Amino acid sequence: MEAVAAIKAEALRLGFSACGVARAGRVPEEVLTEYDSWIETGYHGDMEYLARNRELRADPRLLLEGTRSLIMVAMNYYPAEKQHPDAPQFAYYAYGRDYHKVVKKRLDQLLHYMRQELGLEVEGRAFSDSAPIMERYWAERAGLGWRGKNSLLIIPRAGSYFFLGELLVDLELPEDEPMRNMCGRCERCLKACPTEAFLSPGRLDARRCISYLTIEQKGEIPPELAERMGRRVYGCDACQQCCPWNRYARPTTIEDYKPREALLSLSPEELEAMTEEEYLALFAGSAVKRAGLSGLQRTIRSLRDNFQDD
Repeated sequence: MEAVAAIKAEALRLGFSACGVARAGRVPEEVLTEYDSWIETGYHGDMEYLARNRELRADPRLLLEGTRSLIMVAMNYYPAEKQHPDAPQFAYYAYGRDYHKVVKKRLDQLLHYMRQELGLEVEGRAFSDSAPIMERYWAERAGLGWRGKNSLLIIPRAGSYFFLGELLVDLELPEDEPMRNMCGRCERCLKACPTEAFLSPGRLDARRCISYLTIEQKGEIPPELAERMGRRVYGCDACQQCCPWNRYARPTTIEDYKPREALLSLSPEELEAMTEEEYLALFAGSAVKRAGLSGLQRTIRSLRDNFQDD
């Protein structure tokens, strides 16, 4: 179908690194059962939103009446310039602007292109980690990559430093073929986790995950985990930095994801003493705002001993 080729070409022009199509339907029961088990065991911690909206999560067609296809996309955020190892470490995805807005805006542009340039009569809705959609499952179905043992989507010869997004449309488009998992026997990501958060391949106890501890958890960080966290104050890339597929990672060309100089040069002392006004100025339009200044300063206090190590 020529329209699909044109849609994919436009997605690449808009800055996405990969684009594929999956036929809308209900998520297989075995996938939902595994997810339910993860929730029931409490591995989601305080993230109660993950336990809500099961039916919406199970079937994206309930989010937009008439949905027949999901156009799945991936956008590269790997930074060309990184923080000094001695600085308070932020996960790479948080270096630039809030990805929710960047990805959704470009998906909206893709929908506009389908209507105006291709002349398609189409209704659609764009999301990026902003609705109860099992994005990694659908990205796999659309042939973008496979779910690694660290639970992240891995794109062949590109790696895992990608944001995912989806455009739900009421058109039946030819679907792409899923690809086979190519992790093989490698378990570097499981062994690299500083807090041993992985229970088994693809299964994570969020309550031990540094990303959860620094962003989602509202209480104090347990001292026995804090001493393992190094200088990570917002998120963690440990299970990606060791992945052999990320040797193919190339710096993003998306201007919105390029870090601000003030972030790259931020010291632990500056972060701990930061005022609300300074915080809002530095992290305006950034995903870091999810933790709040109080959350960042709680974390830096918990890790104070880690910054004093030689």
